Amino acid sequence: MRKIELDRFDYQILDALQHDARSTHQKLAQQVALSASQIGRRIQRMEENGVIQGYQVALKPEQVGLSVMAFAHVSLERHSESALQEFAQAINELPEVLECYAAAGEADYLLRIVVPDLPSLSTFVMNRLMRLSLVRSVKSTIALNAIKQTMKLPLSSVPE
Repeated sequence: MRKIELDRFDYQILDALQHDARSTHQKLAQQVALSASQIGRRIQRMEENGVIQGYQVALKPEQVGLSVMAFAHVSLERHSESALQEFAQAINELPEVLECYAAAGEADYLLRIVVPDLPSLSTFVMNRLMRLSLVRSVKSTIALNAIKQTMKLPLSSVPE
């Protein structure tokens, strides 16, 4: 996918979609000074070029029985290209890991994990995460309360 140029209309569309991804093209046209067909073409272009990666439903973890969120700092034994690919593949197979980032600093990776309860977290870390052949150490932090949690990007900070 190539990087595409976005104009102020594209940013307005993206901002509106971040607030309500179910907005119709007609509704977006009322918010952005473009026709519904222009909105549709722009959205399609942004989807095809990877600006819009998809649409998701935001679930409240506690309401579906996933009450514990933890962050894990993971350090690896080896750092060869094949080892990093093996680790990435293993992490992608763990549904409890919602996000995984390669990091600079004390840990090699930062993971966001969600599980039903503390015993489940213990089981996950000890029996699944620590048993990955490349993992040297895991330091976990349990989130007590979410103060801010968003997937909305600060589009107003992007220079035009």
